[in-house]
Amino acid sequence: MSDSPLLNRATHIIDQVSSEKPADYVLRGELGADKELSPSEKRDISKAVFTYFRWLSWLDKSAATPSRLASALDLQRKFEADPAYFKPEALADRAVPEWVKDEIDLTPAYLRHLQSEPALWIRVQQEFAAALPRSLGNLAPSPSPLVPEKHRATTLRYTGQTDLFRTSEFHQGVFEIQDLASQLVSYAANPQPGQTWWDTCAGEGGKTLHLSALMENKGLIWASDRNTGRIATLRKRAGRAQAFNYRAVTWNGGPFLPTKTKFDGILIDAPCSGVGTWQRNPHARWTTTPTDVSELAEIQLQLLNHAAPALKPGGRLVYAVCTLTKSETTKIADAFTAAHPDYIPDPVFANAAAATPGPCQVHLWPHELNANGMFIAAWKRKG
Repeated sequence: MSDSPLLNRATHIIDQVSSEKPADYVLRGELGADKELSPSEKRDISKAVFTYFRWLSWLDKSAATPSRLASALDLQRKFEADPAYFKPEALADRAVPEWVKDEIDLTPAYLRHLQSEPALWIRVQQEFAAALPRSLGNLAPSPSPLVPEKHRATTLRYTGQTDLFRTSEFHQGVFEIQDLASQLVSYAANPQPGQTWWDTCAGEGGKTLHLSALMENKGLIWASDRNTGRIATLRKRAGRAQAFNYRAVTWNGGPFLPTKTKFDGILIDAPCSGVGTWQRNPHARWTTTPTDVSELAEIQLQLLNHAAPALKPGGRLVYAVCTLTKSETTKIADAFTAAHPDYIPDPVFANAAAATPGPCQVHLWPHELNANGMFIAAWKRKG
């Protein structure tokens, strides 16, 4: 990126970023409604801003922002030319904050992946799986064996430069932009047509829509969230995707559930520190704190405890977080198992092509998936 006006715009955005105003928030506000910039220019500015925060701890704090940005862009070029140029020790010291070392078993492969540009994944509606690669182009299926064989054609990585949000296919509901790790959560849930499921922390509905597709629009999904704005967005997305087998309600995560319904399956995609998204959102590396992690861990265990009684005997409970910290992953799953002997740990990817059932707790590492990091645990209720 050598265009001075674009560099100046990126510098202006960087100077506005703070812990109260995250980089992605400032970018949306600055670029979202700007009609003078082309999609490619907006993409270049966004990449420059994220590159700056990816290499932040390498930069001279006393230098002016334009100089620091130039240094960050140069570091990114060197890294892309030869990732081994950066020693594992330097990455461990600078790519993540110090507290992370107590929460994640850092490896050179993981740290190098954090410094690379993130992949873009989409989920195609089954009926358009054959046609979309021809019309959109630059699509490749995931090589991960965790994607069920029958869905390989719908879980695709996009490598082109087109702004997918502006394509007619997106507006017609042909595909959703959804990270591979998020798609794997729904494959782990493995809902069946005609069942009744609860997506407890549905947010704007990405996993609700995927569950609906896997259920062939049959049965019923209760989709809840504490934020009414997210519920409104979910309804819009569901309309575009022609997903109708859902009921959207508010739920604050407390002991009073939104329904007395008993479910065949419950998905708790809990709020978390988002450490698994740090490749995509590098500014968050420097604003997330150990206090955030501990406070969120309390909420996560509370959500499991409150939602689990709504599961039918024999039903499937799935816990997922887009983080990799021990406090929010294995410690939560182990604590729930110890406190609830009637919920038996169940293989996460029982539907995957494997000779034997897999583990009941799974870390999806970013460098292995070329996607976000995710943790998934599953249980079956005795019945």
